[in-house]
Amino acid sequence: MVPLLVLVVEDEFLVRMNALSLLEEAGFGVLEAGSADDAIALLESRKDIRIVFTDINMPGSMDGLRLAHAIRNRWPPIELVLTSGQMRVRNEDMPERGLFLSKPYDPAELVETVRSLAN
Repeated sequence: MVPLLVLVVEDEFLVRMNALSLLEEAGFGVLEAGSADDAIALLESRKDIRIVFTDINMPGSMDGLRLAHAIRNRWPPIELVLTSGQMRVRNEDMPERGLFLSKPYDPAELVETVRSLAN
């Protein structure tokens, strides 16, 4: 069976590597992007991404919140998990079905959140 594919979007290299490692150890397939632009390019080229886990505060043409809304509009079936250590997102600003984890997140909480979306 092919593992469920999760795209991790995080501009901080060590934080991204940690999330990738946690999810991979939990049995998920993982892809990585260092920016929203890289994430959009991956989403446009692949049809097998099921969940996107994105940081909100990122440099570039759009932050993670705008990325999440763009994904919800263009790829509605993809599940979304957003994270930030610098801000809380109000429920009305979150994309439909989006979940929020505040940084630093508990590794088990990240895995459990992604696992809950996989069902």
